[in-house]
This record gives sequence, C-alpha cells and structure tokens, in this order.
Amino acid sequence: MKLFTKYNRTNIITTIVIFIIGSIAFFFVLRYVLIEQLNDDLQSEQQEIIEYKTKFNHFAPIIPTKDQITNIDSIDVRLHNDTYYSLVKWNPIKNGNEWFREINFTTTLKNKLYEITVSDSEEETYDLLKLIIAITIAMIALILIVGFFINRIMLKRLWKPFYNTIEKINAYNLISQQVLQLEDTPIDEFNILNKNITSMVERVQYEYRNLKEFTGNAAHEMQTPLAVIRAKLDLLVQDEANLLNNANPITGIEIAVNKLSRLFNSLLLLTKIENRQFELNEKVQLDEIIENKLTESKHLIDSKGIILTKKIMPTNIVFHQQLADILIGNLLNNATRYNCDLGRISIILTKHEFTISNTSPLPPLDGTMVFQRFYRHTSTKQEGNGLGLSIVKQICDTAGYELSYKFYSDQHIISILFNNY
Repeated sequence: MKLFTKYNRTNIITTIVIFIIGSIAFFFVLRYVLIEQLNDDLQSEQQEIIEYKTKFNHFAPIIPTKDQITNIDSIDVRLHNDTYYSLVKWNPIKNGNEWFREINFTTTLKNKLYEITVSDSEEETYDLLKLIIAITIAMIALILIVGFFINRIMLKRLWKPFYNTIEKINAYNLISQQVLQLEDTPIDEFNILNKNITSMVERVQYEYRNLKEFTGNAAHEMQTPLAVIRAKLDLLVQDEANLLNNANPITGIEIAVNKLSRLFNSLLLLTKIENRQFELNEKVQLDEIIENKLTESKHLIDSKGIILTKKIMPTNIVFHQQLADILIGNLLNNATRYNCDLGRISIILTKHEFTISNTSPLPPLDGTMVFQRFYRHTSTKQEGNGLGLSIVKQICDTAGYELSYKFYSDQHIISILFNNY
C-alpha cells in the first residue's frame, strides 16, 4: 500500500469518526440549549401570570395561540412544586399531536388553589434544531471534501520529488558507472534523503570499482599458478616410477587441480556475466544447441540407462551463442549427473518456454536456495562446485528471462520463460 493511500485512508476514517461523534455531541448540546431557552420562556410566562393575578386580583384572559396552550384548573390540595417536562399532546389549533414543553405550578387566588399548566410547542425548536444541524453537516461535509482534494493535490506535489528520486534510482545502472544526479527540492527532508543516497551511491561505485579490479587481477594472477601446477603435474604423471610409488597422492592432486580450475572458470564466468561483458545481440538457434548438447551427453545418458523424451520446436532467439551453450549445457549436465540409473529426462522447447525435468535420488530442493551460489544438498556428489544453477540464474537475469524450480511427481523441474518473446 502506498504511503499516500494509507495516509488518505487513515485521515478519512479518523475524520469521519470525529465528524460523527462531533455531530452527535453538537446535536445534544444544541438541543439542551434550545430546551433551556424554552424553560426560560415558560418561566417568564409563569412570572407574568402571577404578576397579573397579584395586580388585578384575577387571571388574565386566556387567548389560545398555535404555539402556546394555557390551562387553569381549581384544585383542593397542592400536589407538587414547579416542574418542567416534555410530552406529546393534542394541539387543538393545529388539530394534531405534537411535542410540547410544559411548566406546571400552583398558585392561590381569593383563598383558592389553582393549578396552572403552560405549554409551549417544541416544533419550532426542533425545526430550528434540524436547520442548524443540516447547515452544520453541510458545512462540515464541504470542508471535508474540499480538504480532501486540497490534501490530494498538495500531497502529490509535495511527494513529486520523492517519486522523481525513486525513478532515477530505478534507472540507475551501477555497471555503467553513471553519475546519479538528484535534483534539489524545496523540502529539506527530501534534500537530506537525496544527499545521503548520492553519498551512498558514490561509496558503492568506489567499492564496485575496487572489487572489479580485484577480480580481474585475481583472475589474471591465478591463471599462471594453475598452469604451472598442471605442467608440474604432467611431469610427475610422465615419470612411471614416480607415478607407481605415488599414484594416490598424484591422483588426489589432479582431482583437486581440476576442481580448482572448474571453480575458477565458473567464478570468472559469473563475474563476466555480472559485468555485462556479453552483448545479447546474436541470433541463436536454441533447438540446434539442445540437439548438439544431447549428442555430446549421449554416452553418459546411455550408460545410466536414462530414458529421454523430448518435444523441441525450432526456436530462434536474440541472445549470445556462448551463454546459450553454457545455459543448456549446465541444465542438461545437472539433469544427467544427478539422475538415477534407469531414470528419466524430459525436454520441452517452445517459442516461449524451455523446460527440463529429471528424476533423481535427491529429495525436493529448497526453492529459495536452489539458485544461490554454492548451494548443495547434503546428498549431492562432491565433485560439483555448487555454481552450475547459479550461473544459469545469472544468465537468465541478464537476459530478462524468468527462471523457476519445482518438484512434481518425483521429478525436479526447471523452467525458463522467455518474457521478451
């Protein structure tokens, strides 16, 4: 979820909750104020009735109105103190029931007790309350809507430098050693971010140059000692007497030298691929490469009694001949070397995908680790260096192909999807 979306969602939910709670509280506070105003009006009416009675020694004539009803009844016993309350009662003027606010009090006139009830209609109060609430809700809603769009526009403008930085980072290529130029912004926080990113990239470029230089020097320097060791080893092998007395040590040295040589060549190849030293601009007939690799591996496949099934379509891709040869060779070599006797290999090639599957005594491999360097299952034979599938992964990443591994029906299945076709 984007930060802008999360902020908007949180802001809107919080605002709506506050709006609802505030509206309810405002309604009750306003209602309380208006009811108190009615109580004051009733109290004033009570005061006028008592003052008129005191001055003229009789009650004022009752004039019915649509919003006020006054009842005067003679009673024998004072029943209660002055009280205020709301109730629904019949309004003869409007010929209907409606809410009234009443005051009920007792007074004496000419030594007689009278109960007087004055009722004021609450309809106008509620109409006013509804109008005020409606206006308030409309104003708050308008403020929310305007605020939402203002925030949306402002946030997009404020975050634009950030997204510009992200775009430039995505387009940045360390291998090309290009200079990462991030523009100044009016936002201090983004300027700090850009400054730290630029500084980090400069350090990474420096370390990358050192590593690349070290790798090149190491590759160059290792070739000479390996060649010397091989030459000395050949001399030892040619000496029959020495070979007879030291066969096991010499064999061990030869195996170790061959393994070191394969490891050196694999690491050197990985470095070249990572450094983009292969131009992917050659037309490669992938089906022919597969057929050639199968011909080269035929003896090993037949010696293990492996059943080979294939469905290969003529497929021409823009790639690199050597990398394609290494890619197919590594996958077929793995499928053959780690297969079981009388096992199976299946190869499928279409214009969009290459899939190779094989049986194996090995259990399912860790899908998150299988393409990492030097990953080896504990049951794997020791002659491998654990770089074969890592090289395949690096080649696919360079070409933009999608590489996947799965285990299904007792078979290890590796697929390559040619996304750009």
